[in-house]
Amino acid sequence: MLGAAGATVGIGYRSNRPAAEDTLRGLLGLSGGVARDGHRPWAEQADLATEGGVEDLFRRADAEFEGALDVFVGNAGIWNADPCPVSDLEPGEWQRMMEANLTSAYLTTRAAIRRMGAGGRVVLITSTAAQRGEAGHAHYAASKGALQAFVKSLAVEVGPRGITVNAVAPGWVDTDMSAGVLKGQYRERVCAEIPMRRIADPEDVAGPVVFLVSDLARHVTGEILNVNGGSVLCG
Repeated sequence: MLGAAGATVGIGYRSNRPAAEDTLRGLLGLSGGVARDGHRPWAEQADLATEGGVEDLFRRADAEFEGALDVFVGNAGIWNADPCPVSDLEPGEWQRMMEANLTSAYLTTRAAIRRMGAGGRVVLITSTAAQRGEAGHAHYAASKGALQAFVKSLAVEVGPRGITVNAVAPGWVDTDMSAGVLKGQYRERVCAEIPMRRIADPEDVAGPVVFLVSDLARHVTGEILNVNGGSVLCG
C-alpha cells in the first residue's frame, strides 16, 4: 500500500527471503518495473534485535535513499501460539520476546529518527494485548504495552522537530504468525467475539498505517490507532 501511494519502499527481513522477494516483485509491478525517481524497492536481511543488524539495514537505506528517510514502519515481532503461564515462563523466553518485540523497535526507531527531518513519520505496530493483557502470553503483552509507552514518550521528544510517532494496534489478523491457531472451531469462536464478525486481513492494518504517514495525519502524534473490528473498545 505504501508503494501504491507513491513511496519507494525498503524492507528488512530476518530469514524469509522468498517472501521478501515476492513483496519486491509486487512493488515493482506497481511501477511497471520502472524505478521511481531513480530509486527501486529493495530488501535487506537483518536481525533487528542486534545493533549490528540494525546498522547493516540502515547502511543500506542510506545508500538507497541517499540519506533521505521520510517514513519508518516498525513491524518486527514474534508471538508464541502455545500459552505459558508466568509461573512456567523461563527467563530466556522472556528475554527473547523482549528482544524481538521491544529492543528491535528501540534500535530501529532510534536509527530512523536520526535520519529524519521535519515531516518524518514513524509508525510502530503494537497489539490489543497491550491494552487488555493476554493470559498465558504475559511476556508478549508486556512487550507490546512497553512499546505503546515508548510511542507516547517519543512523540513528545521529536514533536518539536516536526516528526510524528504513532502506533497501530491490531487485534487478530490473518498472517503466518496466527495461521496455526486461527482455524476450525477456535476461529469461529474468535469471529463471534468480534463485533464486525471477521478477522482482519493484512490490508486492514496497512490502510491505517498509510493514513498515519500521510499529510492527512500531519497533526496526529502519540496516538494508538486500534484496528480490531470493535473487539477491544478503548480510547
